[in-house]
Amino acid sequence: MRDTLYDIGLPMLALAAALGVFGVFVSFAGVNPVDVWLILFKGAFGDWFSWQNTLQRAAPLMLTALCVAVPARAGLVVIGAEGALVLGGLVYAAAAHALAVPEGVAGIATLCLLGALAGALWVALAGWLRQYRGINETISSLLLAYIAIGLFKHLVEGPLRDPASLNKPSTHTLAEGLRISGIGGSDVHWGLVLGLLACIGLWAWLRWSASGFAVRVVGGNPRTAQLMGLPAARLILVACALGGACAGLAGAVEVAAVHTNANVSLIAFYGYTGILVSFMARHNPLAIIAVAILFGGFGAAGSLLQRRLGLPDASVLVLQGIAFVLILASEALRDVNWRVRSRRTA
Repeated sequence: MRDTLYDIGLPMLALAAALGVFGVFVSFAGVNPVDVWLILFKGAFGDWFSWQNTLQRAAPLMLTALCVAVPARAGLVVIGAEGALVLGGLVYAAAAHALAVPEGVAGIATLCLLGALAGALWVALAGWLRQYRGINETISSLLLAYIAIGLFKHLVEGPLRDPASLNKPSTHTLAEGLRISGIGGSDVHWGLVLGLLACIGLWAWLRWSASGFAVRVVGGNPRTAQLMGLPAARLILVACALGGACAGLAGAVEVAAVHTNANVSLIAFYGYTGILVSFMARHNPLAIIAVAILFGGFGAAGSLLQRRLGLPDASVLVLQGIAFVLILASEALRDVNWRVRSRRTA
């Protein structure tokens, strides 16, 4: 019970502290912190329009957070979801134009699978470099993300560019039958459902399946995994591939449901915000759902802060940065508490 309270209480306390520090920060700009907090809430959850904007942003956050959470359960710190996302979106847009994909659900599913496969292979590469070349996965996944973004820009602005896109280079616009529509005519697209299913499915896999349990053993105690004869290298690659597939799917959905082509707007830093979402959720796929909605709301409220209070739209990035630092600090506090309790019981 005490551990559960720590799991829930510390991240919430860190978030509350982040809001407090952010309030002090904006007060230096002559803005009332209470007004900022109220507008953050209203912009995220104040009415149906706000909810639509929030849930639309939450969908890719769920999937990119899983790109961090699943490898983390295998003991890896992978932060390259942004690269897998842009490649997933690029593959969706390019394959829709290059391949004879039938329009409709079958075609959309095929292209989403291709986008997910691109993300899976890209993040699995970071896992392979860790296992077989001893390269730190945090550094390699981050560098791979920069490479993916560079590759994306080169192809969108060069070989895959639609000649009709003048001021904003992009790929060819998707056919109507290859776009993902909104749910019930709303702005909330079916990518939200895919994100929810992915979170629930991966939670069930990690909790109830033999392979998911083996992944948790590898991440929790590599020595024990070795003694049990578990194929640690293969499990790590599987975890990285599953996480990358989620991020690749996020990019495919963003292209199919929001942008209708691949362009620079796809680089919206969902992959980096997903790192924060995963850490705040303690890499629990079910908790990611709630945290993604919360931070999707913060992102949705950014433009409202600009219109109502004159704060820069990017102010919410400052809030996210403060939250990330405080969440890491709360993790350090948890480790200290665990060591103290271990010594007392020893």
